[in-house]
Amino acid sequence: MAERSVAQQMWRLFEPVHAVTYFAPACLQAWQDAGLRGYWRGYFAGRVAPLGPVGPGPVVGSFFGFAPAMVARALPDVWTRIAPEKALAVRLGAARAALGPLVAEIDQAELAELAGLLRAAAARVPVAGRVLGAANAALPWPEDPLEIIWHAATVLREHRGDGHVAALVTAGLDGPESLVWRVSRGGTDRAFYQQIRGWTDDEWDAAADRLRTRGWLDPTGTPTDAALGAARELEATTDRLARSPWDTLGPDATRRTAALLAPIAQAAAPLLLWPNPVGVPDPRGEPSTGQPGAG
Repeated sequence: MAERSVAQQMWRLFEPVHAVTYFAPACLQAWQDAGLRGYWRGYFAGRVAPLGPVGPGPVVGSFFGFAPAMVARALPDVWTRIAPEKALAVRLGAARAALGPLVAEIDQAELAELAGLLRAAAARVPVAGRVLGAANAALPWPEDPLEIIWHAATVLREHRGDGHVAALVTAGLDGPESLVWRVSRGGTDRAFYQQIRGWTDDEWDAAADRLRTRGWLDPTGTPTDAALGAARELEATTDRLARSPWDTLGPDATRRTAALLAPIAQAAAPLLLWPNPVGVPDPRGEPSTGQPGAG
């Protein structure tokens, strides 16, 4: 198996740290305590808050895979229930509550070192054309090391996600097509993605028909060689667009960041949903050192 790129390996470590905000019981409870009943109100409030009190349009564009009707059920109504400034405070406090018990045994000097390294990486993300990455990067940095770690992971993952969306658009895919294409390659099923992204049966079937016309699905819904090749190219493009923070940080500092981050990612894994909706692999299957390669 080909060696993974640095960007791919680092994503496998920082994504689980960020993702506690969507799955950890402490985070879900925090949104309920803030008056947001129902999972999706908390999800959209927390993830959209860096953009301000926007309506569904910018979110449909930047989130990419969600059905417009699903987004419109949450926005702009959620801003009548919580202000974006309050949502930012809730999500940061909730992430700290979820991650705090996981790092209780970690040496505080190492935690502070990791915070400094991740902040240095996140502070160097290029933001041109990266709507969610730029919005999160523009937020004030917290002072607590654990909160810095979570915030840096969030900037890095939204920066990577923006690049992934750019790669999907360059490949000529729209939101439902990207999901049909993902499901066709295995790992989860159609019902799961329709439920969490809001596409109707008719919308899903129409997207599958477009992929068949393009030559990416055969009549049985199996991905063609062209589709599999495009998937490899898209993954490589996503990694290439996400590698600049690690190139700037340098190989030695990146290796140290990975080694310090790996145990936190592995400790966070039991709080998450597997398979993960964003496709990140379970870090408990990664080497304990988390050492990135040179690719």
